[in-house]
Amino acid sequence: MADGNQERLAQTGLGWLGIVRLGLVQACIGGVVVLATSTLNRVMTVELGMLAIIPALLVAWHYVVQVTRAKWGHSSDRGAQRTPWIVGGMGVLGLGTVLAVDGALVTQANPVVGGAILVLGFSMIGMGVGACGTSLLALMAAEVAPKRRAAAAAITWTMMIAGFVISTAVTSMLLDPYSPQRLALVVTGVAVVALVLTWLATWRLETGRRTVAREVQVPFRTALADVWADPVAKAFTGFIFVAMVAYAMQDLILEPFAGLRFGYTVAESTRLASMQHGGALLGMVGMGVLGTLTGGHRAAALRNWTVIGCTASALALAGLGVGAAVGEDWPLKANVFALGLANGVFTVAAIGMMMERAGSGGPGREGIRMGLWGAAQAMAFALGGFLGAAGVDMGRVAGMAVEGAFAISFSVEAVVFLAAGYLAWRLPASGSPAARVAAYPNEFAAELRSSSQPG
Repeated sequence: MADGNQERLAQTGLGWLGIVRLGLVQACIGGVVVLATSTLNRVMTVELGMLAIIPALLVAWHYVVQVTRAKWGHSSDRGAQRTPWIVGGMGVLGLGTVLAVDGALVTQANPVVGGAILVLGFSMIGMGVGACGTSLLALMAAEVAPKRRAAAAAITWTMMIAGFVISTAVTSMLLDPYSPQRLALVVTGVAVVALVLTWLATWRLETGRRTVAREVQVPFRTALADVWADPVAKAFTGFIFVAMVAYAMQDLILEPFAGLRFGYTVAESTRLASMQHGGALLGMVGMGVLGTLTGGHRAAALRNWTVIGCTASALALAGLGVGAAVGEDWPLKANVFALGLANGVFTVAAIGMMMERAGSGGPGREGIRMGLWGAAQAMAFALGGFLGAAGVDMGRVAGMAVEGAFAISFSVEAVVFLAAGYLAWRLPASGSPAARVAAYPNEFAAELRSSSQPG
């Protein structure tokens, strides 16, 4: 009976409206997180006069906390529904953001108490993102039909970026003129709206669907060990980590690069970042449409597109390295747009692969796999941003010219992206047993012998 239900869901899955509803949740996650990582970052360094390293460390800490994603994913696997974990995680995320703002403001009067509240707030932000985001991805992996996965990834991540844009635009209007009280009120309002929208978006979304959600009830350590013992899951974790390190390395240095090497003003470098985001959006939408119309949603095609996205991203980063040497004659805007486009293709294809492979461990186990991969992604983001900035600084401290420091940094990032593409290419074409055995014959020797026996 369970197999029949799984087959029916594979054929029908969540409808387009349901996918858009999940995308709305992703938009809410992005809309709240950006207040802590961007708006509060600026307030702490400018209005409150803190050292820039303080918000940078707090943002890195919220990524470190997300190592708990595997635990949240396992908990949602064991529950009757994933919706409570999504809504509850959004509540923790919103409350953590409010506490972070309050802590920053309290530091003016009491740095010790304010600092403690800040750490607590960013810890809750990390836990909230982990619980909500992991359960959301697990729900998508379990309920979205294979033919819609590329489009679902494109829709949800495009809506997340839209959440960034809408949240920052609305917040900027409401914070004019700025005051600490207004900041606390606006952030609280955004957090409440995000929680309400998340609750509405997930209302009865899972009703009657999770008929095979809890086949096996095993402790977290056992479930995690089972996943890590799977050579395919382990290899995919390595790919995610390397790819996300490459993806994050340019985040903190692209705008400084435009200013230091090309003489861009703050406004011009901000517009350059917008061009990158525009390219990413185009890549995401294009990949989603292509996957739906041409069969690019299939597991092998998703792997191939992931490799293409990694390779194209590496070429674009190598181009920035050349641009660092060439200088103002280099078509920087076109290069950055191409980087965004390649990143967008890679993102949607990789997320599609995650959804396809999350179900390879059997029904009701999507959360633990998504959690493990989400934890790897979070650690990679924290490490990648640091390595990108540190690489440039180390080059300059060593006496290297600006163009040389950036050229080496972008070249290293390109190599890391190529390594990620190679790791993706070595993965089995799909999560099917035959593909897994073919890719790892030594690890699956028993299955290989069994399949070769007659009858």
